[in-house]
Amino acid sequence: MSSRLNPYLTFNGDARQAMEFYADVFGGNLVLNTFAEFGATDSPDADRTMHAMLETDAGYTIMASDVTGDMEFQPMAGSSLSLSGDDADLLRGYWEKLSEGGTITMPMQKQAWGDEFGMCVDKFGVPWMVNISQARA
Repeated sequence: MSSRLNPYLTFNGDARQAMEFYADVFGGNLVLNTFAEFGATDSPDADRTMHAMLETDAGYTIMASDVTGDMEFQPMAGSSLSLSGDDADLLRGYWEKLSEGGTITMPMQKQAWGDEFGMCVDKFGVPWMVNISQARA
């Protein structure tokens, strides 16, 4: 198997809801496992997500977990997940779903470099950038 680089997101008790949301946005196959399923049945974190993996129809892989109750949660800062390409309809669809219920930090619009680009933070606090490439003359 070749190497892959995948985002691994951390949540504070809502990893299941976030990953189900991303499965709705991107489609694909979502596998979720709780701490209880890996043997921590008596833990106060038993129902939290120990590991989740979404393999999307577009070939993306997103992984996530919840922090345990004894860990300090650190929200995502200083980085974003970026989607880019020339499939305008697909990317606009992702944009609409990701930004719904979240915060648009830069509206999706034509930019100085000629592409359409927007930024948002989804309802789970994850920042996204979407760039729709335009045909070059």
